[in-house]
Amino acid sequence: MEIRELTKEIRDKSIKYAKPKELDRLSTSWYQEDLLYSGKGKTIFLILPTPGCSWALGPSGGCTMCSYISDCYLKPIENSKIIELFEKELNKWDYGEDYKNGDKIAIKLFASGSFLNPKEVPKEARDHILNKLANMEEISEIVVESRPEYVKEEVLDEIFDIINDKLFEISIGLESSNEETRLNKINKGFSNKSFEKAIKLIKEYKKNYNIKSKGYIFVKPILTSEQEAIEEAIETASYCENIGMDRVSCCPATIHRGTLIERLWRRGSYQPPWIWSTIEVINRIRQNVKIPALMDTSGFGSRRGPYNCKKCNKELKYRIIDSNFDQSQIEYDCECKKEWVAEVKFSDLNKSKTPIKHLPLY
Repeated sequence: MEIRELTKEIRDKSIKYAKPKELDRLSTSWYQEDLLYSGKGKTIFLILPTPGCSWALGPSGGCTMCSYISDCYLKPIENSKIIELFEKELNKWDYGEDYKNGDKIAIKLFASGSFLNPKEVPKEARDHILNKLANMEEISEIVVESRPEYVKEEVLDEIFDIINDKLFEISIGLESSNEETRLNKINKGFSNKSFEKAIKLIKEYKKNYNIKSKGYIFVKPILTSEQEAIEEAIETASYCENIGMDRVSCCPATIHRGTLIERLWRRGSYQPPWIWSTIEVINRIRQNVKIPALMDTSGFGSRRGPYNCKKCNKELKYRIIDSNFDQSQIEYDCECKKEWVAEVKFSDLNKSKTPIKHLPLY
């Protein structure tokens, strides 16, 4: 498959020329307002140091838009070091005072890959982290990320033996319910069937445990027009609701270094979505699905991210952030909206009917 070969080639080159990383600088965290299952609250976002995503480091080369391995150590890490850096980041934040004042506190653990994969986060380190969080009355929700193949009964049993009745969410990068897009444009490497298997297991565990699932939706993969990107994101949200997921989070494309999406962008063959497109997506999702829907605003208004015009970029970014808390519709207008409407309306007009076999890279 050409996509996979190109992704692997770009990934290998990126790793080959990567500068050695200092392990202590790979772990970071931040603390901010967020929408929890209990409503508006605060979340500690904590990135754990890991060797890197197994999917990206394997023969597949990883996903076409992801540069997570650039933030990874690429070598084995001692459990004690992972634990040390976790403790260091956790202790940076004065969440205790917010908790005393009535705020609900969540923690999101990012591993630049799959928290449930023991090759990325070893069981000893994972158990220590979960034990620590289980005994913290301030933390009411624990959120992790994983590919669906690591959502297994034995893993969930081990986790809930530790955290008991604390809310535990598993976020999975579905990206698109369209298998052609997910396999051949994103190079995600799993089918709807395997994804639904993971969600089915999570639903079974709801009988006895406080477990939730969230689906990440990628807005505008490569080889996708603005109109296609909008409709596919909305369809994916409906799919997530229909199979029993608890919420969705839309992630508009941004251009990361060392990725296939960057190579296409540099050659003028790809552009991130308009901010107008992200608003169309989130407004229509909230009209059509009942589960909470979030819109990420990372990279908005930058050269490598979703962009409208200088007049409305910043204003729309903050309106989207505010709307995530109350799940409201976003109403706004600007002169540049006419240009976006024209692109959405006519972007597919002259599109070739010939199936894409080769990427415009050479």
